Amino acid sequence: MAANKGKSQSSLSLHKVIMVGSGGVGKSALTLQFMYDEFVEDYEPTKADSYRKKVVLDGDEVQIDILDTAGQEDYAAIRDNYFRSGEGFLLVFSITEQESFTATDEFREQILRVKADEDKIPLLLVGNKSDLEERRHVSVEEARRKAEEWGAQYVETSAKTRANVDKKHDRGVRCRPQKMDYFQFQPIQSPFLGYMDAATLESENTSRQGLV
Repeated sequence: MAANKGKSQSSLSLHKVIMVGSGGVGKSALTLQFMYDEFVEDYEPTKADSYRKKVVLDGDEVQIDILDTAGQEDYAAIRDNYFRSGEGFLLVFSITEQESFTATDEFREQILRVKADEDKIPLLLVGNKSDLEERRHVSVEEARRKAEEWGAQYVETSAKTRANVDKKHDRGVRCRPQKMDYFQFQPIQSPFLGYMDAATLESENTSRQGLV
């Protein structure tokens, strides 16, 4: 009899991570680089693309489902539906666009509203396009301050150069039921060292209500 080949795809636990941010900040490029080690410079606006990957975490096989959502306001209602199923969120902006950085507050508010019945929401603030340093409009200090206010952490990435994106097959995004423990984006203050904790975000939902 053949050796045990592991669990079937259908029996693996599935954990959903949602990519959120304004249009044009590089969410799709970052996702494709993360999943397939490839950079796509010209990309059609996304309504929602889902990418699934089987990884080994703590000795167990699991499936990670990364949903790349549309940043345009026209898709706000659609995002609500996706947010309900998310276990963790990557809020992405471009370091070259102050407006996209400001917009992360609105996306966070939408997440809190939709996930109002949850006590904590794993969240990571991501500054993409770090390869365009000469065009920077959002400082590292400013982004870190915002992340601290949220109770989250901040990391900078480049979908083009693969900076701070680790794509080893057994890492990617580490999730556990009820809590997302790690995102395999390395902290900018030590770009060659290990995992970075993804701090949980208190939902501040005392007076918030989810959508019906």
